[in-house]
Amino acid sequence: MKQIIIYGSEYGTARRYAERLAQLTGIPVIDYASVKGLDGCELVIYLGGLYAGGVKGLKHTVKRLPAEVKLILVTVGLADVTDPENIRSIQNSIRRQLPPALFETAALFHLRGGIDYGQLSLPHKTMMTLLYNKARRLPEEKKTAEDRAMIDTFNQKADFVDFASLEPVLKAIPKQ
Repeated sequence: MKQIIIYGSEYGTARRYAERLAQLTGIPVIDYASVKGLDGCELVIYLGGLYAGGVKGLKHTVKRLPAEVKLILVTVGLADVTDPENIRSIQNSIRRQLPPALFETAALFHLRGGIDYGQLSLPHKTMMTLLYNKARRLPEEKKTAEDRAMIDTFNQKADFVDFASLEPVLKAIPKQ
């Protein structure tokens, strides 16, 4: 079975998870921007950072997927992935990026990443500042868990990467 791990990462947390998964499985890993074709792949494990309502590089990769591929999709974001509201929001975002049949058959996993405001590009810093100010002004009962996570980590470095959280992903990979 031809397998590959692909990642889309802006600041490195999805890449860190992808590289660790590759170490644990022996499956080759590649950045989504380097993917040319995936002919013959039977399993694609995609790890992507959550940015502005989407999964980094997912649309690019989906266009290259063979028809009968098995997809394991792992999102990496700042918000608490044990919160059902966050999971619903992430899955709604994924639903907009995947064809319906692929969404229905994909195995979905959600991991926590991190943020380092000192590493953000100017456009991302500006966007995060605008989102922070908007979230801060919301009445407490209207704030989502994602809003609270952004407020709590604003202008700081926060790293929630936990390689042990890859265990369910490892169990989903078919044995060769």
